[in-house]
Amino acid sequence: LITFKSPNEISYAGAHRPLWIIRGNTLEEIKANKISIGGHQSDEEVNFTNHNIKLSKGDSVYIFSDGFADQFGGEGKKKLMTKNFKKLLQSIQHLGMPEQEEHLDNAIENWKGNLEQVDDILVIGIRI
Repeated sequence: LITFKSPNEISYAGAHRPLWIIRGNTLEEIKANKISIGGHQSDEEVNFTNHNIKLSKGDSVYIFSDGFADQFGGEGKKKLMTKNFKKLLQSIQHLGMPEQEEHLDNAIENWKGNLEQVDDILVIGIRI
């Protein structure tokens, strides 16, 4: 969950998937809780950690499902992996958000080749 507290501050609480903020060439990861929001729920009350984050003009903020990093492809038909997904996002920071969307679409299509998509793929990016 992301909420804008002001034009330069967000509040984030996540389940399993982190929030990434890219400032220049630096990627900052805001960790999510290791708690699921779907499936079998216990009777126990679940509390998520709420992170308040100050942002600056030019920062890019990303939330995403695990589908991009978990997609099989490439020469070895292996998973793309989170490390490579991070590098990809960092490499396209000079592009506007519409161009980043197109670049990510092309990158994942080229990566998977003729293999089937194994999961949902969701990437949401916001530039401040």
